[in-house]
Amino acid sequence: MELNDFLRIRLSVGCGKNDFSMSRGSFRYRRSMTEKQQLRPLCREKIDGGYRLVFADKNGEEAADVSVTETEGKIRVVTVPRQMRWNRFRISFPANPEEHIYGCGETHAGLDVKGERVRIFVAEHQNTNRIGRKLIREKVFGVNPDVVRPFGAYESYYAQPTFVSSDCFYLHAEISAFSEFDFTQPGRTALYTQEPPVFTVESADSFPELSEKLSALIGRQSILPDWIYDGAILAVQRGTQEVEDKLAAARGAGAKICGVWSQDWCGCRKTSFGYQVMWNWEWDRELYPGLDEKIKEWRAQGVRFLGYINPFLALEKDLYKYAAEHGYCVKDREGKDYLVTITTFPAAMVDLTNPDAWNWYKKIVRENMVEFGLGGWMADFGEYLPLDCVLYSGEDPEFVHNRWPAMWAKLNREVIEECGVTDEVFFFTRAGHTGTVAASTMMWTGDQHVDWSADDGLPSVIPATLSLAMSGFGITHSDAGGYTTVMHMRRTKELLLRWEELCAFSPLYRFHEGNQPALNVQFDGDAELLVHLAWTSRIHAALKPYLKACVAECAAHGTPVMRPLFYHYDRDRAFRIKTEYLLGRDVLVAPVTREGSTSRVVYLPDDIWIHAFTGDEYRGGEYSIDAPIGRPPVFVRKASPQREFLLRGISGQQ
Repeated sequence: MELNDFLRIRLSVGCGKNDFSMSRGSFRYRRSMTEKQQLRPLCREKIDGGYRLVFADKNGEEAADVSVTETEGKIRVVTVPRQMRWNRFRISFPANPEEHIYGCGETHAGLDVKGERVRIFVAEHQNTNRIGRKLIREKVFGVNPDVVRPFGAYESYYAQPTFVSSDCFYLHAEISAFSEFDFTQPGRTALYTQEPPVFTVESADSFPELSEKLSALIGRQSILPDWIYDGAILAVQRGTQEVEDKLAAARGAGAKICGVWSQDWCGCRKTSFGYQVMWNWEWDRELYPGLDEKIKEWRAQGVRFLGYINPFLALEKDLYKYAAEHGYCVKDREGKDYLVTITTFPAAMVDLTNPDAWNWYKKIVRENMVEFGLGGWMADFGEYLPLDCVLYSGEDPEFVHNRWPAMWAKLNREVIEECGVTDEVFFFTRAGHTGTVAASTMMWTGDQHVDWSADDGLPSVIPATLSLAMSGFGITHSDAGGYTTVMHMRRTKELLLRWEELCAFSPLYRFHEGNQPALNVQFDGDAELLVHLAWTSRIHAALKPYLKACVAECAAHGTPVMRPLFYHYDRDRAFRIKTEYLLGRDVLVAPVTREGSTSRVVYLPDDIWIHAFTGDEYRGGEYSIDAPIGRPPVFVRKASPQREFLLRGISGQQ
């Protein structure tokens, strides 16, 4: 994009009032435009080396200015309304009809959003009504791995006003209220916002250079503790002895285990939805007797213990009682604590705009988690701030809602930094917006279904990861095996084995039992599963130097660890691939994501590739590759300076 493209901006303004309703983190939005007036450009005036576009209404009354400036190749567009009543804006500019568009946060249904309208508003990805319709359809017709519902039906945990074009430029908007990016017109891109649109555009000669420029603007992630690469992190719940038994079984089978994640370290509640965490952030001594000493013992064996936390508080427990007495919770309009229903139970939310509540929650994380000895935790949620709540700061929640996940990540980050344990402790989040990149240490791709569906199951992990990568968030992973079990869904052995093969080739290899552990196959379900765990965990550990270097590159330059093929291979076909990815520069991974498949079609970019398990060489093109369980299509670039190391590590010869 060039400066002159933005001199052809079109602007519409209007007035409106939002009508939001929330159900379990999913937000229904109705537009109510009480006044809308199309504006036309009045004149164009050059000032201070840049340009100012003055827009007037049909009566000739000047209504808004749009300044377009360029400094060292960075284009900045700022809209300033002349009248305070305007609170709706639609700004558009010319676009390449042939371009591909990526980013806007996290997109599970697809990767290229050209032709789509993308909502920038953080929420639960799994809209309750949409899931219900999906489950009924699948119950009748079965899972069709090729069916992806219309993009507009989806919400996203991570919604960020940032996109990247295949023409190698990014656009990042400095907005926090509800907005939409409209790519449905081939020749124009439009932004609908509820605050004066301000955005930055910058071009580059390559995608690595573009990532560096984008990350310089929005922030970069940091390096991760060294121990996380030393194998898999098991998901184990239901007490100290259960952890001991399952850890012994995995290690006895030869698995490399670097951690155990017990999300119920603080207790559990059993609901109609399943086995869930009791949201009271302190050690449950009855469920986990002797845990304080066991954490030390396991750490001496090279195994860290991880936990769980979120911004909510269980109403039955003492932490909530303390927070309620001190006025630390988000309020409703009657001055009462705002109770949000999550799955089947209500909970209160800590008000992160209250400095006293902020410091109190940090104290809980510091004393009950870091000082207790946890090596890390899932910092869950962040999407649920209601639009009709009352905040301590007095801010309008419509302008805070999207910022909430970044605030939540920042709280966790501050504790780790203030405790001086950034080289030992980390956390991972699922919700995000502008600011999350700089605050969170790692994302995970959310609560996938334990199935093969293209938009919610195993296949959705890849576009979710790659869209985050192109939004500037380059260190991600997924729950091995998925999470959500409802109605007829069950995690099968085959699904878990294939998911493990994907997770072994990611920065972090971590399991989840799911919300219905007893109904789902787990990593220790039989001897074959344990053997497969041992094999995949050893691959992940063998890749440690390579993964560490990739994460260091991300921290230094914003280069994502898991990258789309077009990142290094600028060809039209590569722009359309959403089921393969590059792990760093030199490893191409094409996971098997179809049930019952023992082969898959793989597209290899123009290079020479070596199959990591057979040693066969392939040039760029499309191939049908045999892929039985235990031999996923993974290729190493022949020209890689680390070729021999990578081939030995992946094939198990190290």
